[in-house]
Amino acid sequence: QVQLVESGGGLVQAGGSLRLSCAASGSIFNAMGWYRQAPGKQRELVASITRGGSTVYADSVKGRFTISRDNAKNTVYLQMNSLKREDTAVYYCAADPHPYRETYWGQGTQVTVSS
Repeated sequence: QVQLVESGGGLVQAGGSLRLSCAASGSIFNAMGWYRQAPGKQRELVASITRGGSTVYADSVKGRFTISRDNAKNTVYLQMNSLKREDTAVYYCAADPHPYRETYWGQGTQVTVSS
């Protein structure tokens, strides 16, 4: 049974930092990543990382956010620096198991950036 457990969200002032973690279990995972959904908006990709370490970032977070993973722990991280109010959203962890069956999602963690 695949499970994704997120942690690390919270309230932070603009310019501050947060680190999200997502511990996955129940499979070996290929791509893992973070998505976010702000009120009234569609869910969007923030960053993803392959098992080999190749990364993709949304243009809006390039240079501010860093995604990383520990394959031995099946854990993916998102270091968020220089946070802006527009980063406020629910952040979801996603993971693709190997062999691929479907994308699994975490329960979401709220990130709120105040001015």
